[in-house]
Amino acid sequence: MTQILRKRINTFIFFVCFSSLFSCCNKKENKPNIIFILVDDLGWTDTSSYGSKFYQTPNIDYLASNGVKFTNAYAASNVCSPTRASILTGKYPARLHLTDFIPGKISPNTKLLPPKWNKFLDTSEITIAKAFKNYGYTTAHIGKWHLGKDKKYWPENHGFDINIGGWSSGQPIINKRKNSNGYFSPYGNPKLEDGKQGEYLTKRLTEEAKQFIKNNQSKPFFLNLWFYSVHTPLQAEKEKIEKYQRKKNKSIHHKNPTYAAMVEHVDDAVGEIIKTLQDLHLDKETIIVFTSDNGGLIGNHARFKEKVTSNYPLRSGKGDVYEGGVRVPTIFYYPSKIKPRAEKTPIISVDFFPTLLQLSEIKNKDDYNFDGVSLADILIKNENLEVRPLFWHYPHYHTEGAKPHSAIRFKNYKLIHHLETDSLQLFNLEKDIGEKINIANIKPKTTVKLFSMLQEFKQKVKAQEPIINLKYIKYEQE
Repeated sequence: MTQILRKRINTFIFFVCFSSLFSCCNKKENKPNIIFILVDDLGWTDTSSYGSKFYQTPNIDYLASNGVKFTNAYAASNVCSPTRASILTGKYPARLHLTDFIPGKISPNTKLLPPKWNKFLDTSEITIAKAFKNYGYTTAHIGKWHLGKDKKYWPENHGFDINIGGWSSGQPIINKRKNSNGYFSPYGNPKLEDGKQGEYLTKRLTEEAKQFIKNNQSKPFFLNLWFYSVHTPLQAEKEKIEKYQRKKNKSIHHKNPTYAAMVEHVDDAVGEIIKTLQDLHLDKETIIVFTSDNGGLIGNHARFKEKVTSNYPLRSGKGDVYEGGVRVPTIFYYPSKIKPRAEKTPIISVDFFPTLLQLSEIKNKDDYNFDGVSLADILIKNENLEVRPLFWHYPHYHTEGAKPHSAIRFKNYKLIHHLETDSLQLFNLEKDIGEKINIANIKPKTTVKLFSMLQEFKQKVKAQEPIINLKYIKYEQE
């Protein structure tokens, strides 16, 4: 063999090895980015793709028409903090013993008193951020957190490399003495520097998210973009409010111009995120999840001049066990893998964690103690999911008038156990989405079966029950 031939062979071997190494490294880094968009208090019909004739949401509609739009998707709780904990852990709030918004409502004159529940998400929990961080992702939380008063429970101690805006508060604060102006800067948020006077919070969080995406475009990232909108206080830019004031129509269910403007602010934000991904050529390999933490706030309090939103045709709203309190819009968008369609399979927020692990091809997904299941095969292969029950447990009273309850949905039936009165309601959601007709007495076998399944679930997760208020009983006897 000549020296020239030997050099050519060595050069070829080196090229093959280098190419293989490069390919391997490339493959390692070729993981989907993930953006989890959580809107606060967004009702099931609060986007035009889900039925609103008043709110304008072209960008959210783009996700819905180019992704999988779930029509039977649920939050794991009727209020925010428990649902947020369920998303992060893949566990039901009842198992976590984190069952109310933090710090909750104390009602000393009610028939039942709440149990001693956790008013924080324990840092020992394996969160979705910890999992993806261990898999090489850069993780960021931008926006609302509301999972513990103390700093040790904030995002940076739950697996997020970056935390912008996430702290104890569940809503923007209006307090002149503390120099905070709600959705307009100054914010009074210790995890978010104030912007220019009058800067709008949703826009600011969006800019922070865009910058994070740009800074991390060459490596996989996991981004929690959890908006404070559309939670009260109701505030939006003047031009948008005026637009919807001109658009008001008494014949439609949605009528509040300020709330409509807030919804549009969120939609604008979604559009900005989509455009940023497209400009950076990250669009096709980025998973976007869009959902809400509970149903829409109706706002029947005297402090509201007009109702906040309507969840029609669903019954009731935020804080309640009925569909208006827990059914939410949910969209999965992943252009390279998911074909667009509407999907009727009932899902719940404990499913997000296992789903995103499988979509990202993380192999150790069995190491987690999930209550939820992966939806990856539904999303990518359009396969049917094994029929399973969904559960809720809320041993509290809520400011919107809701009372302690447990509930189960199995197939088309939903059973509610009202804990204060120890009474049952059964609804066929396929025929009665508005939950108007209680068929518990008409379908006794179904009622007994679902109640038994509900009790088994509560025993399995060691659900905490409310306790008898002895002062209330004494008052009743007197």
